[in-house]
Amino acid sequence: MQLIDTHTHIYHEDFDEDFDEVVQRAKDVGVEAILFPDIDSGSRKKMKDSAAKYPDFIYTMRGLHPTDVKENYKAELELVEQELNAHDDIIGVGEIGIDLYWDETFKKQQQEAFSIQLEMAAERDLPVSIHQRNSMSEVMDILRLYKGRIRGVLHCFSGNVSEAKEAIDMGFMLGIGGVLTFKNSGVIDIVQHSGIQNLVLETDAPYLAPIPHRGRRNEPAYLELICNFLSTVMGESAEDTAAITTANARSIFKTV
Repeated sequence: MQLIDTHTHIYHEDFDEDFDEVVQRAKDVGVEAILFPDIDSGSRKKMKDSAAKYPDFIYTMRGLHPTDVKENYKAELELVEQELNAHDDIIGVGEIGIDLYWDETFKKQQQEAFSIQLEMAAERDLPVSIHQRNSMSEVMDILRLYKGRIRGVLHCFSGNVSEAKEAIDMGFMLGIGGVLTFKNSGVIDIVQHSGIQNLVLETDAPYLAPIPHRGRRNEPAYLELICNFLSTVMGESAEDTAAITTANARSIFKTV
């Protein structure tokens, strides 16, 4: 089985004690690559140092996470651009987007930061990893302005069927993770309408562990469980599901 975890945060402190074991467990189930989305300047060094331990297995993005858009967001965006200019091994711009779940204090700044980072990606022909929580309509409004210029993944896709179709028509893949396995999540309907050719797999570890690990720490090895569940939902073999979603990931993140 060939798998790619297109979105995982195992440089998080939750993995400080067993990082190497977590990586090995992922490799043991057929994970061939894992992709690290960026958060902000405070966590960036740890992300880069963690990835450097496993070249050609862990790949990194750069970006400012929407929940970290604060008063200093312009300075943070300058640091993102500096990173993009300084390194030629960056595989994408992310994790970027809009998050209105916690509060809307910096909604306008989040929208501006999102647009600026989409422009950074478009100028460099880099894919994006997009966070949309309680903000699907706001995200789609901005993405429409970049139609034809941007490709990427709507990470942990949280929209409806029509939004999924529009995103796919704009050249995006849908990131599918452990939420797929949650009862009444609605994601099964999304994936069945969207087709496996438009999906990539992710864990978002340490968050959103699939059943039967829900509520506990997630990790890339659980991608196998997500793949197996998706294969049942889609009526495909697990091997074909893995191969197709892996090919999808490589079509978006071309250097992986």
